[in-house]
Amino acid sequence: QVQLVESGGGSVQAGGSLRLSCAFSGGPFSRYTMGWFRQAPGKEREFVATIFSDDSSTYYADSVKGRFIISRDNPKNTVYLQMSSLKPEDTAVYYCAARLFVTENYKYWGQGTQVTVSS
Repeated sequence: QVQLVESGGGSVQAGGSLRLSCAFSGGPFSRYTMGWFRQAPGKEREFVATIFSDDSSTYYADSVKGRFIISRDNPKNTVYLQMSSLKPEDTAVYYCAARLFVTENYKYWGQGTQVTVSS
């Protein structure tokens, strides 16, 4: 069974940086497309970024483009989200997700890690 464990969240001032990590286990990591999502209080969960399994191409939400970078280390079974120039509106619980086929919804989710950005 695939399991995902996020880490690296915390509190930071606006303009600061954080790097989130997501450790993957229970399957062939390199074959999975990985994504980051976030959910702010009172809001629906939203897409942040994804990195594909085949060519490691990436795609970002407009709200984070140019500030966040998603990457993966296949030998370490880990996906990262480097967040820079953080804004208070980036405050949310950040979730890692995995899917084997791009034609399906994300099937596996982590427990989330809190990111709080103060002004």
